[in-house]
Amino acid sequence: MVEIAFYHLFATPLERVLPVLLQKTLDVGKRAVVIVGTTERIESISSILWTSDPGSWLPHGSRNDGSPEHQPIWLTTELENPNKASYLFLIDGTSVKSYQDFERCFDLFDGNDEDSLQAARARWVSVKDVCEDRTYWVQNQNGNWGKRHQHT
Repeated sequence: MVEIAFYHLFATPLERVLPVLLQKTLDVGKRAVVIVGTTERIESISSILWTSDPGSWLPHGSRNDGSPEHQPIWLTTELENPNKASYLFLIDGTSVKSYQDFERCFDLFDGNDEDSLQAARARWVSVKDVCEDRTYWVQNQNGNWGKRHQHT
């Protein structure tokens, strides 16, 4: 069964948190699918993954690039897993109906935005029937993470 972790971003924007989590994903030998809200956002996230670390880049692709089997990180607007990823990242308030192809899911949202926060709370409740292992991480003002809730 999938493990779902909600990340309540507070002090650090998604554009800095996502590359760190994706690098950790690659470091443990896993692949990722990142679901974004719009096709324009795919290009924005792609640019961030190319430039987030001046000394390196995160290998990734989307439908525009093709060859999903060669892409460790796949950017998309819909639920798909063409690169056979183990990890799923949901950003921009996206949600999915099924997690069956994934070991872990990361739901990242802006905790400074009330609408985003309320939508994340609704997603937290909605996944309780499909996931016994849920954690809710909150970032403090210094950018450090603390576990606020865990259901196993």
